Amino acid sequence: MDQMPIKTIIDTNVLVSSLSSRSSYHWLIKIILNGNIDLHLNDEILLEYEEILSVKYSPGVALKFIVALKELPNVYFTQIYYHWNLMKDQDDNKFVDCYIASGSQFIITHDKGFNTLIGLQFPKVNVVKIDDFKKIYDDWANSNFS
Repeated sequence: MDQMPIKTIIDTNVLVSSLSSRSSYHWLIKIILNGNIDLHLNDEILLEYEEILSVKYSPGVALKFIVALKELPNVYFTQIYYHWNLMKDQDDNKFVDCYIASGSQFIITHDKGFNTLIGLQFPKVNVVKIDDFKKIYDDWANSNFS
């Protein structure tokens, strides 16, 4: 029996580092575009994606990517009803709040600020680096597609 897709929150730094087809992390964009994982976000996250991609690439690239994300059936918009304020960097709270509200399984990030969540008993937040997520995803995919 197939398992449900992995529900993820992707921090902007990971998204930006995986967008280029020349990146060793581009596999993450491919599995999103192919519908192999679920991506949960909200308007705040989407706006940050667009702002940073506009700076790192161009406003045109950012807009095309955001439009593509909005059209994917495996990208879910999550309404936030409660702000947990668990992060020292207040700007990162949107990712944690979306994680909790969506019932996601992982926040994928390179940001060391998220390490404060590791070991937190409640709410439990699974923070992983992209290399660790690759192993998790590969194990999941092997158990589902073999």
